[in-house]
Order: sequence, then C-alpha cells, then structure tokens
Amino acid sequence: MSRFIVNFDTASNPKIKTDILVIGSGNAGLRAAIEVPQNLKVLIITKDVLRESSTLHAQGGIAVALSEEDTVNAHVEDTLEAGDGLCDERAVWEMVREGIDRVKELMDWGANFDKEGDKLAFGIEGAHSRRRIIHAKGDATGEETENVLIRRALEKPNIEVMEHTFAIDLLTVDGRCCGVVALDPDGQIVVILAQAVILATGGLGQIYKYTSNPEVCTGDGYAMAFRAGCVLMDMEFVQFHPTVLFLPGAPRFLISEAVRGEGAILVNDRNERFMPRYDPRAELAPRDIVSRAVWMEMQRSRLNYVFLDMTHLGKEFIKKRFPTIYRTCLEFGLDVTTDLIPVQAAAHFMMGGVRTDLNAATDIKGLFACGEVACTGVHGANRLASNSLLEGLVFGRRAGMSAARFASENRIDLDGIKLSERGVEPGREVDLDEAVEDLKSLMWDAAGIVRDGKIMAKTLQYLGMLDYSPSAPERRRFELQNMLLVSKLILTAALKREESRGAHYRVDFPERDDENWLKHICLTRGEGEEVEVRCCPK
Repeated sequence: MSRFIVNFDTASNPKIKTDILVIGSGNAGLRAAIEVPQNLKVLIITKDVLRESSTLHAQGGIAVALSEEDTVNAHVEDTLEAGDGLCDERAVWEMVREGIDRVKELMDWGANFDKEGDKLAFGIEGAHSRRRIIHAKGDATGEETENVLIRRALEKPNIEVMEHTFAIDLLTVDGRCCGVVALDPDGQIVVILAQAVILATGGLGQIYKYTSNPEVCTGDGYAMAFRAGCVLMDMEFVQFHPTVLFLPGAPRFLISEAVRGEGAILVNDRNERFMPRYDPRAELAPRDIVSRAVWMEMQRSRLNYVFLDMTHLGKEFIKKRFPTIYRTCLEFGLDVTTDLIPVQAAAHFMMGGVRTDLNAATDIKGLFACGEVACTGVHGANRLASNSLLEGLVFGRRAGMSAARFASENRIDLDGIKLSERGVEPGREVDLDEAVEDLKSLMWDAAGIVRDGKIMAKTLQYLGMLDYSPSAPERRRFELQNMLLVSKLILTAALKREESRGAHYRVDFPERDDENWLKHICLTRGEGEEVEVRCCPK
C-alpha cells in the first residue's frame, strides 16, 4: 500500500511552521496543547470546528475515585475486570491515580460538576462496584469538559487554532515525524512542519452502519499512523454501546449508561425484562455483555430494537437528571417519562489504536498519541464505562509534556526538510454516498457485535479488491480511503484472534482462551498491499 495518498512537495506547497502540532480538538488534544509551556508555539488543527468531537457528545460522565466510599484500588480492579484480561495494569494504575488530580484541576479551571448539597454527586454505571461517576448538567459532561478546556486553551498566547483543516498524511524524515500534509479550508494542499506532532484524532465509529459517534469519526488518525509505519494494537476490540436511540428519522443518539445506573431496565418486544437471564449484574453488566444480549433479543424478535424503560424513575427526576436525553427524545415525539425508548446497540469506542508507552510516545520518534486514537493499554478488550474522558485528560497531559520535552531537546531545521510525493495517481470517480453506505453495512454485518470467521474472511477479500483512491483532493474522498483501510485492519485483527474476549465475540470460537490468546495482536505496514500481523506479549 502507498506510503502517501496525496501528491505534495515541501519546496512548492504552502508551508506553515510550528513547534508542536496537535491534530484533533477533543479533550485529549486540548489537554495536550494546554500542557505545552509558553515558550513553544502550538498549532491545533481540526477538520471541523474546534468544538466538534466525541468529547462534546459524551453524556455519562467521568469515572474518578473521589467519593468517600471509593478507593483507587477499587477503580483499578473494576477497570481490569472489564478489560477481560488484556489491560496493561501499570497504565491502569497511572490513569486512575493521576486522574484524581486531573479532575480536580478541571474543577479549578471552572468545570461545574453536579452536586448534592456541597459535595459532588456520584452516579454508577455498568461494571462499576461503587458510585464514582461525576457528571455535569445531568447528562452534558462532555460539553462542560470541552468548554472548559477550550477556554483554557484559547487563553494561552502560544496556542493557535486552524479549523476546517484536514490532516491527510504524516511526514517523516529518517524515522522522525516532522509534520503533516493537510487540506486547508480553501481546499489547498499545504505542508505543516513541526518539531513534534501529537495525534489526537478520536475514533472510527463512522465505519459502521449504526454508531453513536459524530460524523468526524472516520478513523483518519489510525490510517495516517499506519501508513507512516506505526504499530497498531488491539484493533479487533470495538466497543458497541447497548442503548442508542432507534427512531425513524432521528439521529443515532446515545442514551447514556447512567440511565441504567439510575434504575432503567431493558425489556423486549414482549415487555419482558431480559438482562437477568444473561448476567447476574443485569443492566449493569459490562457493555460487551449487555450489547450481545440486546443483539440476541433482536435476533429472536426479528426487530431492529429492544426497549429501555425509565418511566418508573419519575418525571421530575428524569427531567433534572437527564435533561438532554429528555429534550432530544421529545423533539422526535417520544416522552421518556411515559414512553418506552426503542434502542439498539451501536459502534461506540475503539479500545485499540496506535500503540504508545505510558508517556504517549509512539513507535515513531517525535510522534505522540493520546485519546481514543491511542492504545495505552488501559482498556484491554473492553472499556469500563466513563473511563474515556479520564484517559484523555491523563494521557493528553502526558502527550503535551512529552512532545514539549522532545521538541526542546531534539530541534531540527524545519526549513531544511525536503520531501515530496509525485506518484499518486487519481482514482476513478465513485458515488461517495453509495460507497460509504456500502462499506458501513459490510462492516456492521462482518465485524459487528457478533462475528463469524467465514463472513469476515469473505468481506476482507472483497474489501481488498476495492480502490477508493481519491479522484480529487477533497476531505470526503480522503475519509473514504481511510475508512476502507481501517476496516481492513479491524477485520485482519479479528480474524487472527481465534477466541472470544471482551468486545470481540466469534460464534466459531465462542470461548475465552487464555492459553493461546492472552496476548495482543499488532499490525504494521508491510511491502506492497501486505499487512504484517504478529502477536505481542501482554
């Protein structure tokens, strides 16, 4: 496969220079930028507006061991249990311990989390043994977090932002990352050179037919990093959220796990509560278990949904605790205080990604990664609910620190960088809407909640015959090529793992197999169109 997907020349394309380049503007990218000292220039580029990211849409909250009845040990144990044997225990300890300071810091910067009296209000979600989820405005925690971080970032004179700027490919010289080729707001190919680069591009849910992710989550960071030579790890582990709104004409709006934490129940088409039949923890089992149960009930009923019942929680409580959910459903004619909510499972979060160490460094010098695009090892085979914002804050800060240190100690002459690519041929014209929808449907059927080796192999073979090389330098065409590559990587890893673990469930290998598969699957770019697959020790 090609190293680059666009032609460029550092000698002739417009150039921008900075010390630290941050790609992405969710909580991880913003927290990274904030950490860089003011003697270094920071440029944040984001392919949409600054606020648009998965962080903005996060409802549930932030898991943090701050309550009097909670402990760091208990939070670590819950995270390891949810991760189904594949978490990096050192990374989990670092996240949980340091996360306490990061949340306190967020509050010092103005984050207004909900309280009961003068104390923080803590909720509970699936697979947590204690009430440890803090939330803002009931169910708008991500929005509050994003707003605080944006304010903080924009207050720093060394941080500049370029919106509607799409990163196409990472640039490397002698094994060191030194910037990106990008598409600027005017549709020009530009070169952005930097002493260090931080990848914080978010997730890939848009490769699936049903997803809770915003439209920007097309897997660009994974694809860029893979083409540049990074190791991608645990790509078979895609988390599916069990309760996403299913209404004709309505967006796939997330119904927060916190709703079940407060006592909502799942019922089938017969109005039977079904989760106790699948797991003694019922609606508060880990997400992988609840999602598979929802899928199985849908298969039995031949409907595309089950129901979430929160009517017994009381109208005033619902309107106060879940105002966003209440208002959004009401816009589509659904009163959640009296009506059952039709829901289905949908792609939500990628546990795997670009392999990093505990300081956010990737396998390429000068390139750091944080947030959902990174694989720190904290999530293992299945993420514990509300650990994602915590991970972004902790490892975002570490990425900022590491990138700043690297940029200060290993400076290069950016003007002396000479790179070009002239061999990328325009692809054939394709109907973008049709190609995207076909790909999303294929991935939903082949690499969704329940997987089968024969179907995955057939789909991977078919995807290998597709060529979505852009016919013109346009964002959607680059996104489609990235989506195709990332889909192939997920299928490759899922085929390799011949067991079921966490979010990866295969009907042809339905049992967990620690003897053979207590290890990670790592993917790297090989020669030609080859993907090199190897197993890495846990």
